[in-house]
Amino acid sequence: MQSFDLQKENFSEKEKRNIEILGILRRRGPVSRSDISQEMGINVVSISNYVDDFIKCNLVYEKELDVSEGGRRPVLLDLNPRAGYAIGVGLNLMHMVGLLIDLDGNIITKTQIARPGASVKEVAECLLEIVREILRRSKGYVENIKGIGVGVAGLINKKDGSIHWPQKMDHYYTYASVDLPLKGLIEKEFNLPALIENDATSACFGEHWLSLEGYKNVLYMFSGVGCGIMLNGELYRGAHGYAGEVSVYNYKEQDLFNCASGSTCFIKRWDMDLGIVDELKSILLKEKNKAADFFKVASTNIDSLDLKSIFYAARLKNELALHVLGRAAKRLGIKIAFLVNLLNPQVVVIGGGFEESGEEFLNTVRSTVSDWAFREVTAELKIVYSQLRENAVAMGAASLVLERVFAQL
Repeated sequence: MQSFDLQKENFSEKEKRNIEILGILRRRGPVSRSDISQEMGINVVSISNYVDDFIKCNLVYEKELDVSEGGRRPVLLDLNPRAGYAIGVGLNLMHMVGLLIDLDGNIITKTQIARPGASVKEVAECLLEIVREILRRSKGYVENIKGIGVGVAGLINKKDGSIHWPQKMDHYYTYASVDLPLKGLIEKEFNLPALIENDATSACFGEHWLSLEGYKNVLYMFSGVGCGIMLNGELYRGAHGYAGEVSVYNYKEQDLFNCASGSTCFIKRWDMDLGIVDELKSILLKEKNKAADFFKVASTNIDSLDLKSIFYAARLKNELALHVLGRAAKRLGIKIAFLVNLLNPQVVVIGGGFEESGEEFLNTVRSTVSDWAFREVTAELKIVYSQLRENAVAMGAASLVLERVFAQL
């Protein structure tokens, strides 16, 4: 097994500079040593020492000369995207996605399946099968794969890669401990170092690394169940890695804990779909005339109703679909307003599957946040859908692997 410590979170100054220099090359390359020196505020001799090490590792190469404004023309540097690869696996509301990416974040191979059942066993089995499939389809890359990153729901124990997994028993939630450490299971089967990270945290990192460069304070809302937090350019995980759970829950008092608007209280634990499917089912059972129109538009029935069919109906302007999505968007907007007041981010990214819900949903979230949060914190706030969409969690998990590879060269 290769010697990278993928669970490492606290980097030395040298490791931080490795990450920053390689990040500049990934974003701006081809670029000269002096350009890197100017951006980082570090003398060019120090930059050259780092770059020379990268060239020896075949991670960076020199290429055509830049146009000179007089004197010797500077040599340009660029990242070698084929110097290493990473596998990422992630869950969203509708799919489990597996990716193989290069050092530039380009997707080499992708596979996905419908989201497995909610049990720990089903998720673990599907996850391992997706990694096997990626490796089967990546024969020419296997020797240069640096590690496997996995983004999953729940509370991740950073010491052994095990998970406290949220499971619903009847109408109550409980956290079930995964007896088999996922990290050890992956490393034993595939002989590659593994990184296990929370899904929302993984997605937040992926969005920042690959689509939101320049923003240092970012929230990634994985539906409304959890969020990834980036503060001052670094992921915030809390004292023990469990930050980002945006609800409180006590099963003994669940039935007493409601808001005036019902069980959709913004601080109470929600279902991953924000309660949209159950709410629409309730309406369809009561309003038979409108139900017939909805089922015709959505090409579904009450038993197979899911988020995907609701999003589809909303795009076709079905009244009921738009109604329940509008209510859900408002609930989500209130929760985001609370977090925006607390953390004052530059950008809030909505993902986990809700990027498929359409512009009306996003606009309702935006207007609700504007109505409920302080004007000062929303004046320059951006609320956007995930640019990485269904790939966000898997891409983020793989990118976290590559960041640690960059750091530990």
